[in-house]
Amino acid sequence: MMTAGPKYEYRWADGVTIKKPIEVSAPKYVEYLMDWIETQLDDESIFPQKLGSPFPPHFKDVVKTIFKRLFRVYAHIYHSHFQKIVSLKEEAHLNTCFKHFVLFTWEFRLIDKGELAPLFELVESILQL
Repeated sequence: MMTAGPKYEYRWADGVTIKKPIEVSAPKYVEYLMDWIETQLDDESIFPQKLGSPFPPHFKDVVKTIFKRLFRVYAHIYHSHFQKIVSLKEEAHLNTCFKHFVLFTWEFRLIDKGELAPLFELVESILQL
């Protein structure tokens, strides 16, 4: 399941082909997410390719949704797979990537504070709040 500990379960909906959120496995959630992000990035009405083309009024909302959903992947990894990451001696890489992710999203206010709850203590230590 796509969870981040016992209190958080993430269901998938893209608003187009899947309108009502569905329960999916974590690998399926990530697959749906990466496909959905690719579709957003390829959509020139959201991410214009031509120099000087304006971004749409809902651009920041789309970007915030992308980052909110990417955070869920980090939350799942930390809650469900961190011991495996440690056993592979790769936690420094994960922590560095996550720190950059947190600092970027915090700087540009891309994730609402409530969404950070599954990893709030870790986020708080990164931001030194």
